[in-house]
Amino acid sequence: MKPVRIRSDGGQATAFTVVMTVAVLALAGLVLDAGLAASTKVEAVSAAQSAARAGARELDVAALRTTGVVRIDPAKARAAAQNWLGRARLTGTVTVTDNQVTVSVTTARQTQLLHMLGVTSIPITATATAEAIVP
Repeated sequence: MKPVRIRSDGGQATAFTVVMTVAVLALAGLVLDAGLAASTKVEAVSAAQSAARAGARELDVAALRTTGVVRIDPAKARAAAQNWLGRARLTGTVTVTDNQVTVSVTTARQTQLLHMLGVTSIPITATATAEAIVP
């Protein structure tokens, strides 16, 4: 009787190791890059809120003195909010109504580990509104 040769399982551990290494790196990338993106989101929200407040402080003084109506000076409010965003090195849009300033910030966070999997950046947006009050 001829001995039965059992098929070799050589190389199977290597494939398993490669697959598990990629999976662990992807999971670590999600944890690290999602945390960094959350931090960037907090910074973007803070900048949008600050820029909106800076714009809402720019009141139309002449209208306030003559009519008592609180109204924002649109040109000054837009300039103040954009100036704030510029100092924060962010870009965004500023919308001014009679007594509100809305700032929308758009930025992106470059990835650290997910870059290896083809995800190069995570887009971040933040919006804040501030309302002018009677001084």
